[in-house]
Amino acid sequence: MSRSDYTDYIVTPAKSSLKKRPARARVRTSKPTRSLASPWTLKAANGLRVLQLAPFARLPWLVHGFSTREGGISPLDGENALNLSFTDWDSRENVTTNRAAFQNSAGGKSLSLVTLKQVHSDAIQIFHAAADPVPVGDASATAHPGLLLAVQTADCVPILIVDPRKRAIAAIHAGWRGTLARITQKAVGAMQREFSSRPADLLAAIGPSIGPCCYEVGAELVTRFTSQFADATEYFDEPRTGDEPNPLQWLNMRPPGHQPPAKAVHLDLRKANRSQLLATGLRAGNIFVSEFCTGCRKDLFFSYRKEGPRSGRLLSVIGILP
Repeated sequence: MSRSDYTDYIVTPAKSSLKKRPARARVRTSKPTRSLASPWTLKAANGLRVLQLAPFARLPWLVHGFSTREGGISPLDGENALNLSFTDWDSRENVTTNRAAFQNSAGGKSLSLVTLKQVHSDAIQIFHAAADPVPVGDASATAHPGLLLAVQTADCVPILIVDPRKRAIAAIHAGWRGTLARITQKAVGAMQREFSSRPADLLAAIGPSIGPCCYEVGAELVTRFTSQFADATEYFDEPRTGDEPNPLQWLNMRPPGHQPPAKAVHLDLRKANRSQLLATGLRAGNIFVSEFCTGCRKDLFFSYRKEGPRSGRLLSVIGILP
């Protein structure tokens, strides 16, 4: 990926003088998810483990899966890992072998893998056949059998969408830039336009991504999001601008003034993208969110923010069987 949503706003964690709202505090102090909750399952196959969603798996014509780092042949930190992106530190041969193994384990061996040159945009590509060269974009959609749509992540939010009635699908890569540009909302709109999909019929799976517990960003993002989304304050922990009067300055004999703005806040990208799905008309019961945090679970996933440039990449795929 040419740009990273994981490094632009890295800040040094520090204690803030801001009072935490109880609901936000519960989010930040939550323990990493150690076990799966229904309807999510981890399918073991050929030495790999693939995260899958039961409502998707019940569709006999559909293939899908979210990769983990387990298995594969890419050497990383003294172990073999399932890196699924062509990175500087890994060989093309390793990645090609890893991708074939993952496709097989996910049940999509016979399908043509369709990837994108991801640039953290709101660009959506509609596929009728596999494309060469790889097109630029951060979401793809199709109603054609034989294609396996894929997005690469290492903290950003992967979202897979299926229309069981029209047999149409979409795969979305949403970092903070894509989320701010409403890529998820626009992808649903593209399915409506291209396939006559009804949002109420759609099922959506929001896969493993960095959670609010680990995703500290610059407080300036609060302003950028609140200018675009009515419920944006719900995406952040300590979403204050610094304009609120600070009563402590009166108590400690300092000159009256205003509380300085927080240097950082925590952003919940999963909640932001779920909100976009709801805004387009998806039913709340048709949206399934994985609670796995890639930052907390480096044993199971890759995390660019935690591991840096030598992090591998995950692949989230969805396809229609011939």
